[in-house]
Amino acid sequence: MTTLVTGATGFLGSAVVRALLERGESVRVLTRPNNNRRNIHGLDVELVEGNLNDPDSLRRAVRGCRALYHTAADYRLWAREPAQIYETNVTATRQLLRLASDAGVGRVVYTSSVATLGREPSGRPADEQTPVTIHDMTGHYKRSKYMAEEEVKRLVREEDVPAVIVNPSTIIGPRDIRPTPTGRMVEEAVRGKIPAFVDTGLNVVHVEDVAAGHVQAFERGEVGERYVLGGEDMMLREILEHIASLTGRRPPRVRLPRGAVLPVAYLAEFAARVRRTGREPLITVDGLKMSKTFMFFSSEKAKQALGYAPRPAREALADAVEWLRAHKL
Repeated sequence: MTTLVTGATGFLGSAVVRALLERGESVRVLTRPNNNRRNIHGLDVELVEGNLNDPDSLRRAVRGCRALYHTAADYRLWAREPAQIYETNVTATRQLLRLASDAGVGRVVYTSSVATLGREPSGRPADEQTPVTIHDMTGHYKRSKYMAEEEVKRLVREEDVPAVIVNPSTIIGPRDIRPTPTGRMVEEAVRGKIPAFVDTGLNVVHVEDVAAGHVQAFERGEVGERYVLGGEDMMLREILEHIASLTGRRPPRVRLPRGAVLPVAYLAEFAARVRRTGREPLITVDGLKMSKTFMFFSSEKAKQALGYAPRPAREALADAVEWLRAHKL
Protein backbone atom coordinates (compact mmCIF):
# COMPACT_ATOMS: atom_id res chain seq x y z
CA MET A 1 0.00 0.00 0.00
CA THR A 2 0.95 3.60 -0.53
CA THR A 3 1.74 6.40 1.95
CA LEU A 4 0.77 9.97 1.04
CA VAL A 5 2.82 12.94 2.24
CA THR A 6 1.58 16.50 1.86
CA GLY A 7 4.10 19.33 2.00
CA ALA A 8 6.68 16.85 0.67
CA THR A 9 8.69 19.43 -1.25
CA GLY A 10 9.14 21.50 1.89
CA PHE A 11 11.61 21.41 4.75
CA LEU A 12 9.93 18.96 7.14
CA GLY A 13 7.86 17.11 4.54
CA SER A 14 10.88 16.13 2.47
CA ALA A 15 12.59 14.81 5.61
CA VAL A 16 9.51 12.68 6.32
CA VAL A 17 9.61 11.37 2.73
CA ARG A 18 13.26 10.36 3.14
CA ALA A 19 12.54 8.65 6.45
CA LEU A 20 9.73 6.64 4.84
CA LEU A 21 11.81 5.69 1.79
CA GLU A 22 14.60 4.45 4.05
CA ARG A 23 12.04 2.05 5.54
CA GLY A 24 11.07 0.76 2.10
CA GLU A 25 7.72 2.56 1.98
CA SER A 26 5.96 3.33 -1.30
CA VAL A 27 5.53 7.11 -1.14
CA ARG A 28 3.13 9.39 -3.01
CA VAL A 29 3.46 13.17 -2.73
CA LEU A 30 0.99 15.95 -3.38
CA THR A 31 2.64 18.92 -5.05
CA ARG A 32 1.59 22.04 -6.89
CA PRO A 33 2.53 22.05 -10.60
CA ASN A 34 4.88 25.02 -10.14
CA ASN A 35 6.43 23.95 -6.80
CA ASN A 36 10.18 23.90 -6.35
CA ARG A 37 10.86 20.13 -6.22
CA ARG A 38 14.53 20.38 -5.43
CA ASN A 39 14.09 18.68 -2.04
CA ILE A 40 12.67 15.49 -3.60
CA HIS A 41 14.70 15.51 -6.82
CA GLY A 42 15.93 12.01 -7.60
CA LEU A 43 13.77 10.35 -4.94
CA ASP A 44 11.61 7.36 -5.91
CA VAL A 45 8.22 8.90 -5.26
CA GLU A 46 4.91 9.07 -7.10
CA LEU A 47 3.80 12.63 -7.91
CA VAL A 48 0.20 13.81 -7.79
CA GLU A 49 -0.20 17.39 -8.94
CA GLY A 50 -2.74 19.51 -7.13
CA ASN A 51 -3.11 21.58 -3.99
CA LEU A 52 -4.83 21.51 -0.63
CA ASN A 53 -7.65 23.76 -1.79
CA ASP A 54 -8.58 21.51 -4.74
CA PRO A 55 -10.86 18.66 -3.53
CA ASP A 56 -10.53 16.70 -6.78
CA SER A 57 -6.74 16.57 -6.50
CA LEU A 58 -7.05 15.54 -2.84
CA ARG A 59 -9.35 12.66 -3.81
CA ARG A 60 -6.81 11.48 -6.38
CA ALA A 61 -4.02 11.80 -3.87
CA VAL A 62 -5.62 9.74 -1.06
CA ARG A 63 -7.02 7.00 -3.32
CA GLY A 64 -5.47 3.63 -2.46
CA CYS A 65 -3.35 4.99 0.42
CA ARG A 66 -2.97 3.21 3.74
CA ALA A 67 -1.37 6.17 5.51
CA LEU A 68 -1.28 9.96 5.37
CA TYR A 69 1.32 12.32 6.79
CA HIS A 70 -0.18 15.81 6.59
CA THR A 71 2.84 18.07 7.06
CA ALA A 72 1.76 20.86 4.70
CA ALA A 73 0.90 24.20 6.29
CA ASP A 74 1.05 27.92 5.76
CA TYR A 75 3.60 28.85 8.45
CA ARG A 76 3.95 32.54 7.70
CA LEU A 77 3.93 34.84 10.72
CA TRP A 78 2.79 37.64 8.39
CA ALA A 79 0.66 37.64 5.23
CA ARG A 80 -0.93 40.36 3.12
CA GLU A 81 -4.12 38.26 3.12
CA PRO A 82 -4.44 36.50 6.51
CA ALA A 83 -7.52 34.59 5.28
CA GLN A 84 -5.18 32.47 3.15
CA ILE A 85 -3.51 31.13 6.30
CA TYR A 86 -6.84 29.93 7.72
CA GLU A 87 -7.92 28.49 4.36
CA THR A 88 -4.81 26.31 4.18
CA ASN A 89 -4.31 25.44 7.84
CA VAL A 90 -7.91 24.93 8.96
CA THR A 91 -10.34 24.47 6.07
CA ALA A 92 -8.04 22.37 3.88
CA THR A 93 -6.97 20.19 6.83
CA ARG A 94 -10.60 19.40 7.64
CA GLN A 95 -11.35 18.58 4.02
CA LEU A 96 -8.25 16.42 3.52
CA LEU A 97 -8.76 14.33 6.65
CA ARG A 98 -12.41 13.69 5.80
CA LEU A 99 -11.50 12.60 2.28
CA ALA A 100 -8.73 10.38 3.62
CA SER A 101 -11.10 8.71 6.06
CA ASP A 102 -13.71 8.19 3.33
CA ALA A 103 -11.01 6.62 1.13
CA GLY A 104 -10.13 4.09 3.83
CA VAL A 105 -6.81 5.54 4.95
CA GLY A 106 -5.89 3.54 8.05
CA ARG A 107 -3.99 6.19 9.97
CA VAL A 108 -3.18 9.89 9.71
CA VAL A 109 -0.27 11.71 11.31
CA TYR A 110 -1.19 15.40 11.50
CA THR A 111 1.64 17.90 11.94
CA SER A 112 0.57 20.58 14.39
CA SER A 113 3.00 22.82 16.27
CA VAL A 114 4.13 23.70 19.78
CA ALA A 115 2.55 27.07 18.94
CA THR A 116 -0.77 25.51 19.99
CA LEU A 117 0.45 24.61 23.48
CA GLY A 118 0.13 26.62 26.68
CA ARG A 119 3.00 28.20 28.58
CA GLU A 120 4.02 27.58 32.17
CA PRO A 121 3.93 30.83 34.23
CA SER A 122 6.80 29.45 36.30
CA GLY A 123 9.02 29.25 33.24
CA ARG A 124 9.17 25.46 33.34
CA PRO A 125 9.02 23.69 29.96
CA ALA A 126 5.43 23.26 28.82
CA ASP A 127 3.99 19.96 27.60
CA GLU A 128 0.85 18.44 26.09
CA GLN A 129 -1.14 19.00 29.30
CA THR A 130 -0.30 22.67 29.89
CA PRO A 131 -3.64 24.59 29.90
CA VAL A 132 -4.32 26.82 26.92
CA THR A 133 -7.19 28.51 25.07
CA ILE A 134 -7.47 30.24 21.72
CA HIS A 135 -7.24 33.57 23.58
CA ASP A 136 -3.61 32.69 24.37
CA MET A 137 -2.78 32.52 20.65
CA THR A 138 -0.81 35.46 19.25
CA GLY A 139 -1.29 36.18 15.55
CA HIS A 140 -3.00 34.46 12.65
CA TYR A 141 -0.53 31.59 12.31
CA LYS A 142 -0.87 30.44 15.92
CA ARG A 143 -4.64 30.90 15.90
CA SER A 144 -4.99 28.95 12.67
CA LYS A 145 -2.88 26.05 13.96
CA TYR A 146 -4.82 25.99 17.23
CA MET A 147 -8.11 25.93 15.32
CA ALA A 148 -6.81 23.20 13.00
CA GLU A 149 -5.68 21.01 15.88
CA GLU A 150 -9.05 21.42 17.59
CA GLU A 151 -10.72 20.42 14.33
CA VAL A 152 -8.56 17.29 14.07
CA LYS A 153 -9.51 16.33 17.63
CA ARG A 154 -13.19 16.83 16.76
CA LEU A 155 -12.87 14.67 13.65
CA VAL A 156 -11.30 11.92 15.74
CA ARG A 157 -14.00 12.18 18.37
CA GLU A 158 -17.10 12.64 16.22
CA GLU A 159 -16.22 11.16 12.81
CA ASP A 160 -13.78 8.38 13.76
CA VAL A 161 -10.93 9.83 11.71
CA PRO A 162 -7.84 7.80 12.78
CA ALA A 163 -5.47 10.71 13.42
CA VAL A 164 -2.45 11.09 15.68
CA ILE A 165 -1.16 14.63 16.36
CA VAL A 166 2.49 15.66 16.62
CA ASN A 167 3.69 19.07 17.80
CA PRO A 168 7.19 19.90 16.53
CA SER A 169 9.14 22.72 18.16
CA THR A 170 11.68 24.98 16.39
CA ILE A 171 12.93 22.82 13.51
CA ILE A 172 16.44 23.41 12.16
CA GLY A 173 18.65 21.47 9.76
CA PRO A 174 19.46 20.91 6.08
CA ARG A 175 17.20 21.54 3.06
CA ASP A 176 15.28 24.53 4.42
CA ILE A 177 15.14 25.94 0.91
CA ARG A 178 12.19 28.32 1.20
CA PRO A 179 13.26 29.10 4.02
CA THR A 180 11.04 28.89 7.11
CA PRO A 181 11.08 31.93 9.43
CA THR A 182 13.58 30.14 11.68
CA GLY A 183 15.65 29.02 8.72
CA ARG A 184 15.77 32.59 7.48
CA MET A 185 17.06 33.70 10.88
CA VAL A 186 19.81 31.06 10.72
CA GLU A 187 20.71 32.12 7.18
CA GLU A 188 20.94 35.78 8.14
CA ALA A 189 23.06 34.86 11.17
CA VAL A 190 25.44 32.86 8.97
CA ARG A 191 25.75 35.91 6.71
CA GLY A 192 26.56 38.04 9.75
CA LYS A 193 23.45 40.19 9.31
CA ILE A 194 21.99 39.89 12.81
CA PRO A 195 23.83 42.50 14.88
CA ALA A 196 21.54 42.34 17.94
CA PHE A 197 18.94 40.17 19.63
CA VAL A 198 15.99 40.21 21.99
CA ASP A 199 15.92 38.18 25.19
CA THR A 200 13.94 35.06 24.32
CA GLY A 201 14.31 31.30 24.16
CA LEU A 202 13.47 28.50 21.74
CA ASN A 203 13.34 24.72 21.79
CA VAL A 204 15.62 23.63 18.94
CA VAL A 205 15.31 20.24 17.23
CA HIS A 206 16.90 18.59 14.19
CA VAL A 207 14.54 18.18 11.22
CA GLU A 208 15.54 14.53 10.79
CA ASP A 209 14.64 13.77 14.42
CA VAL A 210 11.20 15.32 13.91
CA ALA A 211 10.75 13.22 10.75
CA ALA A 212 11.66 10.09 12.70
CA GLY A 213 9.18 11.15 15.38
CA HIS A 214 6.43 11.28 12.76
CA VAL A 215 7.10 7.66 11.78
CA GLN A 216 7.19 6.64 15.44
CA ALA A 217 3.86 8.39 16.01
CA PHE A 218 2.37 6.45 13.10
CA GLU A 219 3.62 3.15 14.49
CA ARG A 220 3.15 3.64 18.24
CA GLY A 221 1.01 6.71 18.82
CA GLU A 222 -2.56 6.54 20.08
CA VAL A 223 -5.33 7.94 17.91
CA GLY A 224 -6.47 11.31 19.27
CA GLU A 225 -3.32 11.84 21.34
CA ARG A 226 -0.70 14.51 20.70
CA TYR A 227 3.05 14.31 21.17
CA VAL A 228 5.58 17.13 21.46
CA LEU A 229 8.53 16.50 19.13
CA GLY A 230 11.12 18.86 20.55
CA GLY A 231 14.81 18.96 21.27
CA GLU A 232 16.81 21.24 23.51
CA ASP A 233 15.86 24.55 25.15
CA MET A 234 18.26 27.35 24.15
CA MET A 235 18.32 31.10 24.60
CA LEU A 236 18.37 33.03 21.34
CA ARG A 237 21.69 34.52 22.43
CA GLU A 238 23.14 30.99 22.73
CA ILE A 239 21.86 30.05 19.27
CA LEU A 240 23.44 33.10 17.65
CA GLU A 241 26.69 32.59 19.56
CA HIS A 242 26.93 28.98 18.38
CA ILE A 243 26.26 29.94 14.77
CA ALA A 244 28.97 32.62 15.07
CA SER A 245 31.42 30.02 16.40
CA LEU A 246 30.64 27.76 13.42
CA THR A 247 31.22 30.55 10.91
CA GLY A 248 34.15 32.31 12.54
CA ARG A 249 32.15 35.51 13.02
CA ARG A 250 31.69 37.67 16.08
CA PRO A 251 28.44 36.94 17.89
CA PRO A 252 26.00 39.79 18.44
CA ARG A 253 26.46 41.40 21.85
CA VAL A 254 23.67 43.99 21.86
CA ARG A 255 20.44 42.97 23.58
CA LEU A 256 17.56 45.14 22.46
CA PRO A 257 14.40 45.85 24.46
CA ARG A 258 11.26 44.80 22.57
CA GLY A 259 9.88 48.32 22.81
CA ALA A 260 12.78 49.57 20.71
CA VAL A 261 12.28 46.88 18.04
CA LEU A 262 8.49 47.12 17.76
CA PRO A 263 8.48 50.28 15.56
CA VAL A 264 10.97 48.56 13.25
CA ALA A 265 8.64 45.55 12.96
CA TYR A 266 5.69 47.79 12.05
CA LEU A 267 7.80 49.58 9.44
CA ALA A 268 9.01 46.27 8.01
CA GLU A 269 5.44 45.03 7.61
CA PHE A 270 4.36 48.32 6.05
CA ALA A 271 7.22 48.12 3.57
CA ALA A 272 6.26 44.53 2.69
CA ARG A 273 2.69 45.64 1.98
CA VAL A 274 3.80 48.54 -0.20
CA ARG A 275 6.29 46.48 -2.20
CA ARG A 276 3.70 43.70 -2.69
CA THR A 277 6.42 41.07 -3.07
CA GLY A 278 4.65 38.60 -0.78
CA ARG A 279 7.92 38.06 1.08
CA GLU A 280 7.58 37.95 4.84
CA PRO A 281 9.60 40.60 6.71
CA LEU A 282 12.52 39.33 8.76
CA ILE A 283 11.00 41.09 11.79
CA THR A 284 7.24 40.80 12.32
CA VAL A 285 4.99 42.29 14.98
CA ASP A 286 3.51 38.89 15.87
CA GLY A 287 6.94 37.29 16.02
CA LEU A 288 8.13 39.99 18.39
CA LYS A 289 5.06 39.58 20.59
CA MET A 290 5.62 35.82 20.72
CA SER A 291 9.20 36.36 21.88
CA LYS A 292 7.91 37.71 25.19
CA THR A 293 7.41 34.12 26.34
CA PHE A 294 10.19 31.57 26.20
CA MET A 295 9.25 28.70 23.87
CA PHE A 296 10.56 25.92 26.13
CA PHE A 297 8.96 22.46 25.93
CA SER A 298 9.25 18.91 27.22
CA SER A 299 9.21 15.90 24.87
CA GLU A 300 9.08 13.38 27.70
CA LYS A 301 5.73 11.94 26.59
CA ALA A 302 7.06 11.20 23.08
CA LYS A 303 10.25 9.73 24.51
CA GLN A 304 8.36 7.38 26.80
CA ALA A 305 5.49 6.43 24.48
CA LEU A 306 7.13 6.53 21.05
CA GLY A 307 10.82 5.93 21.69
CA TYR A 308 11.58 9.43 20.41
CA ALA A 309 15.27 10.33 20.85
CA PRO A 310 16.36 13.78 19.59
CA ARG A 311 20.05 14.63 19.23
CA PRO A 312 21.71 17.72 20.80
CA ALA A 313 20.47 21.02 19.36
CA ARG A 314 23.99 22.10 18.39
CA GLU A 315 24.11 19.27 15.86
CA ALA A 316 20.99 20.67 14.20
CA LEU A 317 22.62 24.10 13.99
CA ALA A 318 25.87 22.64 12.65
CA ASP A 319 24.05 20.64 9.94
CA ALA A 320 22.02 23.71 8.95
CA VAL A 321 25.15 25.86 8.63
CA GLU A 322 27.00 23.17 6.67
CA TRP A 323 24.09 22.77 4.23
CA LEU A 324 23.78 26.54 3.76
CA ARG A 325 27.46 26.82 2.97
CA ALA A 326 27.35 23.96 0.49
CA HIS A 327 24.09 24.73 -1.29
CA LYS A 328 22.85 28.25 -0.76
CA LEU A 329 25.47 30.82 0.21
